[in-house]
Amino acid sequence: MTQAKHESKALAPLMIAALGVVFGDIGTSPLYAFKEAFAGTHGLPLSEANVLATLSALFWAVTLIISFKYVFIVLRFDNEGEGGSLALASLAQRSARVGVQRRVAAVTAAGVFAAAMFYGDAVITPAISVLSAVEGIAVVAPTLEHWIEPITIFILVILFCVQRSGTAVVGRFFGPVTVIWFAVLALLGAWSIAQTPEVLRALNPMYAASFVAEKPGQSFLLLGAIFLALTGGEALYADMGHFGARPVRMAWYFIVSPALLINYFGQGALVLRSSEAVSNPFFMLAPEDWRLPLVALATMATVIASQATISGAFSITAQATRLGYLPRLRQLHTSDTERGQVYIPAVNWMMLVAVVVLVLEFDTSSELAAAYGIAVSGDMIITTLLMLFITTMSQRRLKTVLLVVLGGFLVVEVLFFASNLTKFMAGGWLPMLLGGALFTMLTTWKRGSSLITRERRRINIPMKDFVGGPPLDVPRVPGTAIYLTSDTETVPSALFHNLKHFKVLHERVFFLHVSIEDVPRVPDIDHIEVHELGGGNYTVEVRYGFREEPNIPEALAALADLGLVLEPMSTTYFVARATVVEGQGNDLQAWRRALFGWMMRQSEGPANYFHLPPNQVVELGTQISL
Repeated sequence: MTQAKHESKALAPLMIAALGVVFGDIGTSPLYAFKEAFAGTHGLPLSEANVLATLSALFWAVTLIISFKYVFIVLRFDNEGEGGSLALASLAQRSARVGVQRRVAAVTAAGVFAAAMFYGDAVITPAISVLSAVEGIAVVAPTLEHWIEPITIFILVILFCVQRSGTAVVGRFFGPVTVIWFAVLALLGAWSIAQTPEVLRALNPMYAASFVAEKPGQSFLLLGAIFLALTGGEALYADMGHFGARPVRMAWYFIVSPALLINYFGQGALVLRSSEAVSNPFFMLAPEDWRLPLVALATMATVIASQATISGAFSITAQATRLGYLPRLRQLHTSDTERGQVYIPAVNWMMLVAVVVLVLEFDTSSELAAAYGIAVSGDMIITTLLMLFITTMSQRRLKTVLLVVLGGFLVVEVLFFASNLTKFMAGGWLPMLLGGALFTMLTTWKRGSSLITRERRRINIPMKDFVGGPPLDVPRVPGTAIYLTSDTETVPSALFHNLKHFKVLHERVFFLHVSIEDVPRVPDIDHIEVHELGGGNYTVEVRYGFREEPNIPEALAALADLGLVLEPMSTTYFVARATVVEGQGNDLQAWRRALFGWMMRQSEGPANYFHLPPNQVVELGTQISL
């Protein structure tokens, strides 16, 4: 009973915290989603029938895709409490090992491609969100319209510059500001609905169904605008590990979903009363005296939405690095208590440049809306495919029913994706190009790394030969040498070169292998494993989950419990840094070899990545021919 009360007390703060992090993106969709149905080259003519059909389609899309698929079903597909495309791909891989091994590569590629597409969303979200909020200035004071772009860029630059300090301080304000935001959404919408209650007829799905039957071509194009109301839904799954599934569900069902839908219907009611409001129905919902404060509140809400997306980009980069799809990049942990709060300078500044270029290139949120949607709809399709694969391999209850339901979602999401493709030439090419480029980089690094491992195995001395008969004429000097190795079956190249040049061995030699598991966190009992090889030689395997931060000295402190005390003044870490040179093989095309070499040069050294003491590290260079 006490535990239940404690969980109940903890639920409310978690729900409020989730509002700012999880729902920031989808929570700002009312700024542009409904408006885009009647804007642009594919916009619908403004009429009562079209407004009701749009609201009906929007209501049922949000209900089925977000409320039912993501919140009710997808949140159940967690990987040790974590979500996201890479976590789901890892879960699918484990299912594949029980079933069909040949599909592992396809499952992995799907998860990696979804992660690559996420970056397209992460770049566009800050641009379209902040720009759409600042555009409210034109409603309040049309003469200031020329200031929209500079103000947007100024806000974005400040946003990216403060990333270094982390979200710990700003995060305390995220939840309360977002609570106010959703309350204002609901109040504005309800006030407008009260004036035109007949708009509630759009709750009837027949309005959407009749529109599809009578105007299939326009319905297909309308899906691209409707989908803007769903963008950010994928964050419900990606961010579930921060708060747990229950607070996310409760916040959606009781706060976010009602506020969003009431606001959308309020915008529909407004344009039914006043057709000129269709140019910016969100801000025109408010009385004239409230519009300037509403612009300020909307700007804060979009900054929060952007912050959540940027943090997500940092997190997925860290996950990709730990799973071997990206080189080691400099990472700074911005919280003493939350390991998930990381800052990656290289990603931060590249994203800032990309976002500013987007604002300058597209000028308005309506133009950016054409580029939005393809990345998210592609991510949703991959999520559904991975869930179908996991369900097929599993023995879940109601398995057939779940497969049919997921198949239905897949059909709908493919239609959304196809509709978004009609905006390809108007800007939709951007996230596809970005996602394709990042997918190429991720897979190139994975492939190049595996080839380097293979090449090292070919030229390195097998570990069993070294342990079975180490060179007898080599003197042993006092102290402990720790050699980092990616392959436990071969002698590290750093040891080979050390013997070649210095012709000595330390009294104690540790061969240290760091393993990143496909689970978020490894239990303490399985964290480190030691084997004595004889002759003062040991193998040590340290295991981390993909959500954990590798810290070798901290992990090796546990060796003291086994009587293997490491004195800092007599312990040296030996690491090898490889350089790729052109070889005779055809395993890696010349352009991919050049790309891989460039990525290697950007990689953070193992000493920094594994938090090795700087004054205890010796780094030896090797050349690898590919």
